[in-house]
Order: sequence, then C-alpha cells, then structure tokens
Amino acid sequence: MSILKTLILFLALFRSPLFLVIGALALLSFVSADIDVSVVIIEMARLADTPLLVSLPLFIFAGILLSESKAPSRMLRFSQIFLGWLPGGLAVITLCVCAIFTAFTGASGVTIFALGGLLLPALLEDGYGDKFSMGLITSSGSLGLLFPPSLPLIIYGVIAESRIDHLFLAGILPGMLMLLLLIGYALVKSPPRQARPTYSAQQRWQGLREIGWELPLPVILLGGIYGGIFVPGEAAAVTALYVLVVEVGIHRDVPLRQLPAVMSKSMVLFGGILVILAASMASTNYLIDQQVPSRLFDFIRSYIDSKYTFLLLLNVFLLIVGAMLDIFSALVLIVPIILPIAVGYGVDPIHLGIIFLTNLQIGYCTPPVGLNLFLASYRFERPVTELYHATIPFLGLLLITLLIITYFPWLSTVLIQLVG
Repeated sequence: MSILKTLILFLALFRSPLFLVIGALALLSFVSADIDVSVVIIEMARLADTPLLVSLPLFIFAGILLSESKAPSRMLRFSQIFLGWLPGGLAVITLCVCAIFTAFTGASGVTIFALGGLLLPALLEDGYGDKFSMGLITSSGSLGLLFPPSLPLIIYGVIAESRIDHLFLAGILPGMLMLLLLIGYALVKSPPRQARPTYSAQQRWQGLREIGWELPLPVILLGGIYGGIFVPGEAAAVTALYVLVVEVGIHRDVPLRQLPAVMSKSMVLFGGILVILAASMASTNYLIDQQVPSRLFDFIRSYIDSKYTFLLLLNVFLLIVGAMLDIFSALVLIVPIILPIAVGYGVDPIHLGIIFLTNLQIGYCTPPVGLNLFLASYRFERPVTELYHATIPFLGLLLITLLIITYFPWLSTVLIQLVG
C-alpha cells in the first residue's frame, strides 16, 4: 500500500493529468477501507444522468465558437461607437467587454488572448499608461466569472447540488459591484480628455448592424430562464443553436470546414471536466463515508466559534488555492470538503458559491503563480514581474469587493428573494 501511495505522489509531482491522481487516490482509499470499488463506476453513471450537466457542453461550445469568430472585434467596435463619449471611455469599454466575453467563454485565458491584442494598443493610443493598461486587461480577463452563463457557476451548482438559476441570479449584484469599483478607478486614472472621434448616423447604424445578431444573447438566456420559458439545459441548447446560426450561417466567421475542429476543442474541454468531476465525486463519497467533513468541522469549531472569523480564514485559504490551481480543479477538489463545514457555520450554499468563485477569480491575478499573470506575460511579451506590479491596484480593489461580498450576504441573495 505504501508503494502505491508513493506512486500516486510521483504522478502528482510529475504533473500527470488531475483525473488520474484523484481517481487513483479514490480507488486506493476504497481498497484501504474495504469498500467495493464499483462505486466509482456507479458515481460516473449517476453524474452522467445529472440534468444540470447537459448545459455544460452546450455553453462550452457556444463560448468557444464566439471566441473563434470575429465577435470580439464587433463588440469592441460597437462599444467604441456608443460608449466612447464616457469619461474614461476606453477603459470602461475594456472592463465591460471583457466581463461579457468571459461570462460566455468561461475561461479568462480566452479573453486575454482574444481581446488583449485589440485592447492594449487602443488603450495606449488613447493616452493610458503602459502599466495601467496591462494591469487593466490582466485583471479584466476573469471579470465575468460571476455573470451568467459562467461555466464555473454551473460546475459549482453541479457539485454543491444547488439551483443553477439561483446561482445565475446570485452572481449579478456582486459582479456588478466589482465592475463598478474597477470602473471608478479607471475614471480616476483616465488621461486628460482628448477630442473624441465623432461618428455619423451612418457609422452608428453600421456598428449596430454588425453587432445586432449578438446583442440579443443575454436577453435570450436570462429572459428565457427567468421568464419561465426555458430551464437552464434548454437555455443552453437555444444559446448554442443561436450562436451556431449567427457565427456560421449569418456572419460566416467560422467556415463549415472549421466547425468540427471547434466541436472537438469544446468537447475535449468538457470531457476533461467530466472525468475530473467523476473522479472527484468518488473521492467525496469516501470522505463522507469516513465522516471526514464532520470531523474536520468539529476540529475547526474547537478553535473558531465565530462565523465571521471562519469566513475570513476561508478567504485566505481560497486565495491561496486560486493562485495555485485552475478554477475547475479547485472547484472539484475543495467544494466537497468546504461546503459541509461552511453550512455548519450557517453559511448559505449559494452565498458560499459566490464567495468561492470571487476568491478563485482574484487568484487568477495573485502572485506568484496566478494564471492570468503568465497568460498576459506571454500575450504581451513582457516579464511576469512587470505584470505583478501592474495588477497590484486592481488586486486591492478586488479584495475590497471580496470583503463586501463575504460580509454582506444579501448582495448574493436579494435577487433570488425578489424573483422567486
């Protein structure tokens, strides 16, 4: 048994796929506890039958299809025409466009690579400093993770067995608060106002026509779910079909011959998430069977009585996790352990989900190993240490938002109470 444990340790150290490490740990745990290992197969079958899981591959496909099209360029052009007059116009546009794009693609790396090359030269040309511009784009790369139809929101809902429509609502106000604080800072740091380009009525109409097919997407998604027309799985199917028709049939940004590659790319991502989820769920069953969460809760409770102290320490822990792991791995590994402990302290699972994702979003920009820092360093061909300094002010604002979200739970729950 010790040899097997050593082998699993080597698998982890040599960066083997995460599902192999988790699955091996689950199997080893079952064998050591004399539990039938067929529970892993049963768990995979149960997971495959989860209705909420249907929405994941469809939203992934829609997001990747959008990222492969010219939708980012159209969104930026439309925003410049209609929002360029605002104080700090281009910085505000950067924040809003990145938030919307990340919400649909679900991966901050996609946002940085798809929009970074367009936004950085535009910001520099508009008079913004090099350091501010890089920090703004790097921090904005994960800004939309709290907005529907964010993939991490859906995955948290599957793991925590929470309602996806409630999680979609819960993320709106905290996400808007984060966006508004960053917009406020962008306004303060905006350069002296230069003469803004004026656009004729024809140019405005052209800009509206270009983006006209993408504009209804949020309305179709949210209006369909909260209007009682779709359940989340049906909304995902309608969204995927709509994006397919628009980007392949109307705009023709993605040729038909390229469509199989896009499908393959999206299904590889979904397959990886599914396998990790299945292996993690099997490990979770073992932990619950051995009463690990309840024992851990009793241990923590003996030292920490206050719910608010627990939340503070939880935030510190999750910030470290977010800096070390990608968001999908962190969700499947940590949520099953943390959730019962947080519930024991009286934390609402929906509120916990927003706290969790806010921490992981900030972790993308947290030194020394935040993923956004390295992606931006590669995209902009700058030293990663330069990105560390550039993101510090934005990181401070995000941490302030995290504290507000943590200690004012009504931000996450008020819309749920109003709607349903």
